[in-house]
Amino acid sequence: MHHKISIRFYNNKEVRAIWDEENSKWWFSVVDVVSAITDSPNPRKYWSVLKSRLKKEKNELTTKCSQLKLVSPDGKKYATDCFSQDDIIEVVKIIPSKRSIKFLDWFTYSDNSIDGQSKKKAYTLFESNLINEFEIGTAKGLQQIHAYLFGGLYDFAGKIRQKNISK
Repeated sequence: MHHKISIRFYNNKEVRAIWDEENSKWWFSVVDVVSAITDSPNPRKYWSVLKSRLKKEKNELTTKCSQLKLVSPDGKKYATDCFSQDDIIEVVKIIPSKRSIKFLDWFTYSDNSIDGQSKKKAYTLFESNLINEFEIGTAKGLQQIHAYLFGGLYDFAGKIRQKNISK
């Protein structure tokens, strides 16, 4: 049963994902990934042509594609080609794009990405017991944690902002 939905953003492009509870893994919309890393005016067509080419080459990657219902911008659910996290990495490697490497850094939270760096800081914060020094359960405590995780990565780390943002 699929029920957890995640929308992630790469360079202001939406990458939709859905959680597969039965198999304990995320599935990602390949059309969203194509849109994020190519300049194609029609990512759906781009994926269709690429998928046909892969099938002709007898590439087994296309057999790992599942159609899952995801909400589109018009608010309706449509069957969408999706790949698991490991397989989407293989798809990205096939797509000829200058943005592929940066996308993979973002997608896999490599140490080069902001997400990767903040993840390392989160582990350090937890393992060092430094978190016990923060005012847990308060706005100030959240600011302290935010400043620790994102200090040096974002100039607004630990500050209260008035902009409505999400990641």
